[in-house]
Amino acid sequence: MTIKALFWDIGGVLLTNGWDREQRAQVTASFGLDAAEFTERHKLAAPELELGRMTLAEYMDQTVFYEPRDFSPAEFRAAMEAVSRPYPDSLALARELSAQIRMYSLNNEGRDLNEYRIATCGLQEFLLAFFSSCYLGVLKPSPAIYRLGLSFAGVRPDEAVMIDDRAQNVQAARSVGMHAVQFRDAAGLRQDLAALGVGQP
Repeated sequence: MTIKALFWDIGGVLLTNGWDREQRAQVTASFGLDAAEFTERHKLAAPELELGRMTLAEYMDQTVFYEPRDFSPAEFRAAMEAVSRPYPDSLALARELSAQIRMYSLNNEGRDLNEYRIATCGLQEFLLAFFSSCYLGVLKPSPAIYRLGLSFAGVRPDEAVMIDDRAQNVQAARSVGMHAVQFRDAAGLRQDLAALGVGQP
């Protein structure tokens, strides 16, 4: 068995989640928004945002600025960006592995936050390309996004490993024939990858 490529989820693996439940709760509470109203509006807008069919400005218009506020879109966007944090151990492992194997992202994220997080955390320094839902127009756990990533990377499913923190996404990757590892922490990931022959001296 020869593994030729690693595909990384970003939120929950290399960085904190970008705009998941915890981040949304933190930011909306800090601005005094009605949580139930925001959640209902988010549910309708989020898929369009992550599929790249809605900009972050348009998303904020629909979920927050549909009525006058005493804060600006720029302030709200800055708060959204500020809740992203790196996972230093994961990033260190990824940088180490990038000297040995081709690596890509395969993640769900809206374009604006995705590009902010890539640039801010230097992900382009070790990931060769970003197969993100906002560019591909399909979301995990659809099998189609894994097949697209494999096609663009030029590897067979059995030559690739998907690293994701969500069990459903791991199972979906396996359904198309990829190896897949559910991320819990960097030390465990190192062991799981070593078992697949990745990262060994």
